[in-house]
Amino acid sequence: MCMSGSATSCEECLLIHPSCAWCAQEEFGRGRSLTSRCDFSQNLQKRGCDARLIEFPTSSISVLQNMPLSSKGSGSTQYDVVQIMPQKISVSLRPGDQTWFGLQVRQVEDYPVDLYYLMDLSLSMKDDLDTIRNLGTKLALEMGKLTSNFRLGFGSFVDKNMSPFSYTAPKYQENPCNGYKLFPNCVPTFGFRNILSLTDKVDRFNEEVQKQMVSRNRDAPEGGFDAILQAAVCKEEIGWRKEAYHLLVFATDDVPHLALDGRLGGLVQPHDGRCHLDNQNEYSGSTKMDYPSLALLGEKLAENNIFLIFAVTKRLYNFTALIPGTTVEILDQDSKNVIQLIIAAYNNIRSKVELSVWDHPEDIGLSFTATCQDGKPLPGLRKCADLKIGDTVSFNVSVEARSCPPRGADRSFTIKPVGFKDRLEVTVDYRCDCGCSRKAQTNSSICSATGTYNCGTCHCEPGYLGARCECQEGEASSVYLSACREAEGKQICSGRGECSCNQCLCYESEFGKIYGGYCECDDFTCARHKGILCSGHGECHCGECKCHAGYVGDNCNCSTETSACVADDGQMCSGRGGCVCGRCLCTEPGAFGDTCEKCPTCPDACDTEDPGSVLCLYKTDTDCVMKFTYSEHASGRSVLTALKEPECGGGPDAPMVLLAVVGSILLVGVVLLAVWKLAITVHDRREFARFQSARSRARYEMASNPLYKQPVSTHFVETDFNAYGKSFNGGVH
Repeated sequence: MCMSGSATSCEECLLIHPSCAWCAQEEFGRGRSLTSRCDFSQNLQKRGCDARLIEFPTSSISVLQNMPLSSKGSGSTQYDVVQIMPQKISVSLRPGDQTWFGLQVRQVEDYPVDLYYLMDLSLSMKDDLDTIRNLGTKLALEMGKLTSNFRLGFGSFVDKNMSPFSYTAPKYQENPCNGYKLFPNCVPTFGFRNILSLTDKVDRFNEEVQKQMVSRNRDAPEGGFDAILQAAVCKEEIGWRKEAYHLLVFATDDVPHLALDGRLGGLVQPHDGRCHLDNQNEYSGSTKMDYPSLALLGEKLAENNIFLIFAVTKRLYNFTALIPGTTVEILDQDSKNVIQLIIAAYNNIRSKVELSVWDHPEDIGLSFTATCQDGKPLPGLRKCADLKIGDTVSFNVSVEARSCPPRGADRSFTIKPVGFKDRLEVTVDYRCDCGCSRKAQTNSSICSATGTYNCGTCHCEPGYLGARCECQEGEASSVYLSACREAEGKQICSGRGECSCNQCLCYESEFGKIYGGYCECDDFTCARHKGILCSGHGECHCGECKCHAGYVGDNCNCSTETSACVADDGQMCSGRGGCVCGRCLCTEPGAFGDTCEKCPTCPDACDTEDPGSVLCLYKTDTDCVMKFTYSEHASGRSVLTALKEPECGGGPDAPMVLLAVVGSILLVGVVLLAVWKLAITVHDRREFARFQSARSRARYEMASNPLYKQPVSTHFVETDFNAYGKSFNGGVH
């Protein structure tokens, strides 16, 4: 592994793998390939390298400050309370190597508490304001049961006093409620106002609340994020103590405006995250900057160790999961339950410990293992819950350096429990340099006065080649060419370079780097996963993936993380399979599910009438179920008692199945035919009845029509008019 790399110097050797060592002895490996100096330490010693001249730095941990954990947070020692141990450590890391350190965290008893009550004073919160007028006394009484050192403060907010967020017409400037019949008088709109800084005089809280009046804004969302940010970053004005828990209670009945909403009013400048309280303790940047973003809000709350408690009347605060150390409690419409809400949120905060990492260098990998009250290690977790005040939990932190930063760029980071002032400061020293490099000789006689002798090898000046810089570029001979073949019959420099003075000069490639004593290696022909070299979780060394910590496999696509395989009962894959590449592979027949937790055909047992025996079920290969009991005899023998004959399900009767199918088809056909006939008959009868009705209606209409006359038939009779001629005067008229 070490010899196949491209190492031509001690530093390059150390980067190949944490197991590689470099021999700095001058005469070592004479006549051999330069890469032979890079090998396992024991191999170098077997080949004659003096152990004192082997460069093999290792990772280490040094504890710099380790004060013991405190037991209480009050009294004369309240300013020196320690809740995390140790406080400072130094880590020396060799790239690719892992080391670990442990830390402990304790939620000490009777720790001071600062609580700032930030209230929405828009018109819809009028009934809530009436409810909390005596909140200070009641809250101090309840919090006194949890801590002997309690301070209380009060602030309020509405929204930006500009269109379209508020009423800006002249008649609304002094009284935004002008013309509003339900509540005609209120104070002008404001962004945020610090009314009472944190104090232990709770009567002052009641007095200030008594003076407050509600205001009115225009749209439903409020300017609460402006207020939260100011309450968090204005540490001196609010009065946050360094040695106290910081609770910020945010009471409102609607959602707040978010970043970019300010553009509706022409505010294009992003929030700068700073304090902007004027001499009147009022937020002066309300109409100058946009609302803060969730990211900025979370950063400032964590930076100032503030636990944010959303006391809201609506379940619309799903985004709070993006803000560390935040809890949400549902507030009654008139805030009647506010004290119980605050106490519940405080107990919830004190019942858990969660670690956060600050200023995490990108080239350092961290993994956590938590050991909570049950004493069981929980890999991958950095949080413990369901704790009691005074409990101590521990964490193991594994540290790995993935690469070497520029020389002299030592790094540091901080591990801090969310909401705590206590922290663990970690400084990192990279073990990337070799001690022998400090003794390098320029223009050394060992290197023919044309190179630098460093850690047993020569680094030649431009135009010179060879192990001792003894050749110039352009010279060639059969001796030199034979030294450029990996073996007899092989291509010179593997066909990927040129031989110059017994050394191969490898070609450049657009795909990556070609290297090795015979140009036999490269960093781009390793296995890929979904088109990504070594799955992005490893480095390609001479055609083989060297996986980062936590990954294995030819292409490093297999994670060794097992947390997703742990079932609810704590077993790996419910005891019915194994964890392969971070996922459960069920091996027990019939088992399935993400953690093989489902297995309807697996044998089970339950209690029987005899308390000393167990009822067992066993299913054979022929689908027969056998029932028996198992018990231990007084003599120590195991007793199995069969309860009944095996229950076996018989196979289906083929003729009966065929007859049943045919009969079912015929029955369905007859039923469908009868239904069709019935439908036709009903339809015909309806049509005939409709025809008869139309006919009768037509007859009636003709009989009652005044314009209609019945036709009259006239009959003529032929007569002998000659017989009556006299009486008609000889003619007919």
